[in-house]
Order: sequence, then structure tokens, then C-alpha cells
Amino acid sequence: MENLLDSGLVWLRRDLRTTDHAALSNALQLCKKVFVAFVFDTEILKELDRHDQRVEFIWESLVQVNTNLVQLSQNNGCSLIVRHGVASEVITSLAQQLEVNAVFCSHDDEPQSLHRDSLVEQILAQFKIRFFHYKDHVLLERSEVLTQSQKPYSVFTPYKNAWLKVIQETDLQEFPIKQLAHRLAATPLSVHSPLPSLAQLGFEKTALSELKIPLGENGAQHLLQDFESRINDYSATRNFPSIKGPSYLGVHLRFGTISIRQLARLAWPHYLQNKEGATVWLSELIWRDFYAQILHHHPHIVGRSFKLAYDKIEWEQGPKAQELFQAWCQAKTGYPLVDAAMEQLNQTGYMHNRLRMVVASFLVKHLGLDWRLGEAYFAKKLNDFDLASNNGGWQWASSSGCDAQPYFRIFNPVTQSEKFDKDGKFIKRYLPQLAKLDHKNIHAPWLMPKMLLDHAGVVLGQNYPHPIVDHAQARAKTLLRYAVVSTKNQLEQQKQFDLTQK
Repeated sequence: MENLLDSGLVWLRRDLRTTDHAALSNALQLCKKVFVAFVFDTEILKELDRHDQRVEFIWESLVQVNTNLVQLSQNNGCSLIVRHGVASEVITSLAQQLEVNAVFCSHDDEPQSLHRDSLVEQILAQFKIRFFHYKDHVLLERSEVLTQSQKPYSVFTPYKNAWLKVIQETDLQEFPIKQLAHRLAATPLSVHSPLPSLAQLGFEKTALSELKIPLGENGAQHLLQDFESRINDYSATRNFPSIKGPSYLGVHLRFGTISIRQLARLAWPHYLQNKEGATVWLSELIWRDFYAQILHHHPHIVGRSFKLAYDKIEWEQGPKAQELFQAWCQAKTGYPLVDAAMEQLNQTGYMHNRLRMVVASFLVKHLGLDWRLGEAYFAKKLNDFDLASNNGGWQWASSSGCDAQPYFRIFNPVTQSEKFDKDGKFIKRYLPQLAKLDHKNIHAPWLMPKMLLDHAGVVLGQNYPHPIVDHAQARAKTLLRYAVVSTKNQLEQQKQFDLTQK
């Protein structure tokens, strides 16, 4: 005991759970007494809409964290300390109030978070309070996977191959909590306060409960158990939005209500047995690591293209561009799969991954709009918004990112619809006005005879819009738009790509 610090404070951020938790586990091992706190950061909240579902998701998750802390500590008076204010100010003040020797937290490599944490560390140092931070949000981070010349990877496949060589079973091991839970300390009355209500935080109840999204750590475990029985079907089902294919754990990974290590532990033995579904799903987890290390090594991607030459592209501007953007946001493009996907996002805060690619490609390569507009809209609407992954996805779709799709690859929203929503089940769910269209015509209703449209109760221009852009014309215009960054090598790639399409 003589080597232990007297007390420590665990600062929760995007790790809202009490199991397999790196910072909490390390604090319990290093300190005689451990307090746990969360700050509703006004610097973040001030940018959000009063009806933002993510705030309610966090709130519900904290209720479970508090319950779990009470149970782990065997009702010794330990509870989650929750504050509302500027996080850097609140956490340093709280550390002084509690007279702790150290603050423990998980890494967060977003630029704004790095600045905040640097400020916190500087202030704590003035009071001789140590600042410990740990990898927790990803499996391998920062410079753990480098090329032979010690450079960061910018292409996914070689990164993935290297990642699979670097990863060790120790990287997947669970961080123990229960064994040392008796070190969770009773919360002093001087700092104890009830969890503030959503109204006190400046927010309102949302439709989160109506959407039946499993919440908090308990909800995450429920989803994982459900997915475990489907994991080996993942590669066959993941691209079809009307099928229960994904794990639906994105929002839980975003807020850390489940450990990324637990997910990898599920996939790993299946991967070793060469089972395709789990192997493909593990690759998706590796993509998260890939985009996280891209953000770490190339912070300029926040606001700029990874390939800086792509910032030369001239995007559509003016009133017409704004009109097109609003049609995209409001699910009024006239392309059913695009509109159904946007309705799913607007109504639920979720969008199927295949559809994220389709709508992103449509915004950039059909409407000719800056990818940053779409990135910002997703950041506002997605429950599982993650800066690194969202940025990576949008730059992939716009061909401006690392290992992005070639600029001349332009998704045809009709063929995408016919391939991945063949019977129109997904479209009909979110666009009920098209429910009476048959599975052959629902993908492009503007091509149908008026008599058949009338029979189905569809009036183009009234209860469903005409297409706001023609695919062939948009494709030709996009190729011209991207000519500013095309190279001989890219043109050769296009030639080879065109040959494969014949």
C-alpha cells in the first residue's frame, strides 16, 4: 500500500462504462481511493440543437454508470460526480476540491480535445497533480502501426496487413475492475450533487425512447449478444439496408458504452478460423483504427482535403447550390434510395453504412457540392458521429482522402438501389408514398408511364419530386470538375476501370 497514490479522479469522456475500462482499471491499481466524474462540457453543448438525441443518450448512459458504481462499491457511498460547465475548468477545480494526486482519462485525439487536455495537464501540474491518459477508444493507435521506414500508412490494405502482424492478444485483454472495486471512494457531501436533468442542461426529451435504441452499457451488451449469433453472416448481409445485418453498435462505440476490445475478442477466434463474416467485421474495426491514426498524423484533414490538390476543385456555389443542398438534406432529390436514406437519418439519427456511401457520392458527384457540407450535416445528425471516421468516409466518397475511391467512380443511385434494395422494402419503409410501386419501377419512378404512377397514387412534383439532376449529365460534369486534379496515372486508372465495366 505504501507505493500507492492516496487518491485519484477518473474523468469519463467517450468511455461511459464501468467494465473493461483502461483509465478506471489503472486508477484502481494505482490509488487507495478513486472518484469518478463526468462533465457535460458547455464548450461542446453550445454547438448542439436542443433536441440532440446524443445528449439524451449520454444522460441515460450516465444513469447506468452511476448504478454500476454503486453496485461495484457495495453501496459504500460511491456515486458518479456529474458537473455542467467548461470541462477544463471544472475538472481541474474538482481535482483540487477532492485533493487527489492524479487525474485519469482515456485518449481523445480530436484537435479540440487535445488542446483541452493539454490545458488541463498544465493547470494540474501547477498543483502537483499528475495527469495519466490511456488508449481505450481504438485497438492500435497513433504510431503503433508504421511502415518499415517508420512512416504512417495512408493506404488501408497495407495498414491492415501490418495491423494484423502488430496486434497481440494482450492488446485485446480485458482491463479488470471488480477485483479492486473496493477502492471506489465514497463521494464527499461537499461535491455530491444529483444528475442534472436534460432541462437543466438546456436540452429537451427526444424520440430516443420511441426509436427503441438499447441504451447505455446494458443496451450495448444486449446488442452484442444479438449480433454474436449473426456475426458469421455479416459479409453476406451487411450491404442490404432492409436486412438485419450490421451490429448496430456504432453509437455505443462512439460513446464507449462498450469496449472495442470486447468486440475484437468476439471476432478474433472466428478470424483465426478464416470465417468470412467475422473477418470482414474485424476489418471494419480496423478501419476505425486506420482513420483514427490518419487524424492523429494528419490533423489538417479537419477542414481540408487529405490530398491537398483536391482543395483546388471548384464546387457549385450560389442560390442554386443551396437549393440542391436543401433538397438533399430534406430527402427531396427524386432518387428514392437517396431520399429513403436521408429520411432514415433525419428520423432516427442512424444511416446504414452502404447508404452513407451512396448519399455522400450523390452529394459530391451528382450535385457537385463540397464534401464538407455533407460532413457537417452528418456531424449534426448522426448519433454515432465520430470525427475521424466521418471525415474519412466523406473524403473517401469525394476521392480527396487517403485510399479513397477513384474520382471517376461515381455511384449510379438507381443501380445501387436495384442491387441493394431489390424489392424496395427499405424505400417503402421511409417513403410510404411510393409503397404501391412495384419492385421494378420503384427505383426510378420518373421512368414509369403516367398511368401506372396514377394507379400507384404517385404524382411527381407533388407527393414525390422529379429528379433534381440527371445521372449521365452529372457524371460528365463531375469528370470535368475533377480534371483539375487528374493525373496521367489517374487517367490510366480510369482506363482500366472503364474496361472492367464493359
